[in-house]
Amino acid sequence: MPRRIEGLFLAGEAGRLEALLEEPDDRAPVEAALVCHPHPQYGGTMHNKVVYRIGRGLRRAGCVVLRFNYRGVNLSEGEYAEEIGETEDARVALGELQRRYPDLPLLAAGFSFGSRVALRLASQERTIGRLIAAGFPTRLAEREFIRSVSIPKYFVQSTNDQFGPRADFEAFYETVREPKRLDWLAAADHFFAGALDEFEALVLRIGESR
Repeated sequence: MPRRIEGLFLAGEAGRLEALLEEPDDRAPVEAALVCHPHPQYGGTMHNKVVYRIGRGLRRAGCVVLRFNYRGVNLSEGEYAEEIGETEDARVALGELQRRYPDLPLLAAGFSFGSRVALRLASQERTIGRLIAAGFPTRLAEREFIRSVSIPKYFVQSTNDQFGPRADFEAFYETVREPKRLDWLAAADHFFAGALDEFEALVLRIGESR
C-alpha cells in the first residue's frame, strides 16, 4: 500500500495555510505529530532540513506527520504576528490532525522558533500528549509559559548551538518541569550540521519511546 502524501490548505485566522500531511511508509499510524518550523523572518519554512528530518524520523516511528507554513510563508496568507499568531496557526493545524485522526494520541514538535511555538501551544492545549523541542533558542528571554507544560518533554540540542549555548541552555533546562529529557548532539551549529543522520536517528528513538 503506497504511503499517503497530501498537500493541503487549512483555513487560518489570517487566511489559508499551506500544509503537507504524510503517513508512515509501512503501517497504519499510531500517533499524530504536528511539526513547527523555524522563524519565518529568517527563512524558516516547513521544508527546513531539520524540520524535514524531524518529520521523517517520526514517520519511521509510526506517526502521521503534519508540517505547515506559518502565515506569510510561501503559499500561506497573512503576515508575521510575533509568535502569537504563529501559535494560532499551529492550533489550526493541530485541529486538522484531531479531525482526521480522532483516535490517535497527539505529539507536538518544533525546531528553533518552532520549538517555542510547540511549547506555547502545549501550554494551552491539553490534548497534546508529549513534545519534542529541537534547538530551543535560549537567547529569546520570554518563556514563562513553558513552566506550565507538564507533559513529557524531549529536548535535543547541538553542542555548538549559537542561539542556545550550552551554559545558557542548561540553566534554562533546570527551570523546566518534569517529566523531561535532554540529549546533546555533537554538531557544528544550531542546524545540527554534520549530525543530521544522528539527529534523525534520535528522533526515531524518541518517537518509538511512546
